[in-house]
Amino acid sequence: MFAKLPLTALRGFESAARLGSFKAAAQELNISPAAISHQVKSLEAFLGVRLFERSSQNVRLSADGERLQPYLYRALLEIQHGLHMLAPSCTAQSLVVSTTPAFASLWLIPRLGDFHRLHPEIDVRLHSSNDVVDLQRDASVDLAIRALFKPDPQLFEQPLLDEYFGAYCQPGWQPPTAGSPVELIDVPWLSSANVAVDWAAWCAKADTLGWLQNARYRRYDEEQHALQAAVAGHGLVLASNVLVAEAVVRGQLVGYRPEIRLAGARYTVVCVPGRERQVEVRAFSEWVLGRNVG
Repeated sequence: MFAKLPLTALRGFESAARLGSFKAAAQELNISPAAISHQVKSLEAFLGVRLFERSSQNVRLSADGERLQPYLYRALLEIQHGLHMLAPSCTAQSLVVSTTPAFASLWLIPRLGDFHRLHPEIDVRLHSSNDVVDLQRDASVDLAIRALFKPDPQLFEQPLLDEYFGAYCQPGWQPPTAGSPVELIDVPWLSSANVAVDWAAWCAKADTLGWLQNARYRRYDEEQHALQAAVAGHGLVLASNVLVAEAVVRGQLVGYRPEIRLAGARYTVVCVPGRERQVEVRAFSEWVLGRNVG
């Protein structure tokens, strides 16, 4: 039934398609770029279509290559999954999770000890970056937790947390008297409309636009640094309810005028379709979806 399938060529094509480079595929498979080129050409001859558009500078997938790549990726993923199920149960299982540094440090890591306790056999490795990993091309990442503004039809998605933005401060913080300056901790945020969430928008909604005339801004590029400044008593911070949750639970910060909210994104667990059935991915997904912001 499968005697004529060019398995070696299929694996070479999948690697080159996912990585976007014959050279990178050669490094991944520990063969020469010429061997990858030969495998791709043999697969093109087998199928009777061109899978890559070639130039003197680079290669890129053709329309037919774009159609084939996701099917082949899922098929090889299923084979890998089937082989993994036969591995000895004592073998350590690795899981790579991609997310932003802020979400990792402020939400995920404080809760991760519970997962380690429930699943000591799974070695969780965090890939934290503000750059979005292309899960279709980078097979080393098993799943990601992202703040999404709209669904990605190419990924399997499970909603985790709805986000909004509000003002937070140390317990006992008092608003300024009329004409007095107010210390506002400022950090770049995005809303569900892909527009900046800032103090001007919050003050307009809270009817405190007068604050902006005398505001003393404490500006930070990273969300976790802004929250640390608020915990240290450096002013009022405009923050994500998701990222501030741990500080609120610990009593380090409280909401100021919590009825004033600005729309945010939705934190979502995503992976390449088919990977959600892997033992480690399913275990982590079920665990993280069972958590909440408290």
